Amino acid sequence: MTTKAKAIIQLRLKSEKQLATLLDSLNPEAKGTISRRARAKLEKDGLNLTLMVEAEDEVALRSTLNAYLRWVNSTLNVLEAIAQADSEP
Repeated sequence: MTTKAKAIIQLRLKSEKQLATLLDSLNPEAKGTISRRARAKLEKDGLNLTLMVEAEDEVALRSTLNAYLRWVNSTLNVLEAIAQADSEP
């Protein structure tokens, strides 16, 4: 794959639980191939999660970023809903 487009996104999470859950959720996707035209890599540093995406073109970069960011948002929403349910009497 010839890389023409790159993006690095760093997310600062509130807790180790959020970070671990996101890594568990996203690693299978990052280790597999979401697209023949793009690849993603995840790294953690403290409470920071870094998403690095390389793609053949801007369209593949955008679609890959959108997919990962939707997965991150969905996972964090589920964790928040669970936390709220646990705190209700």
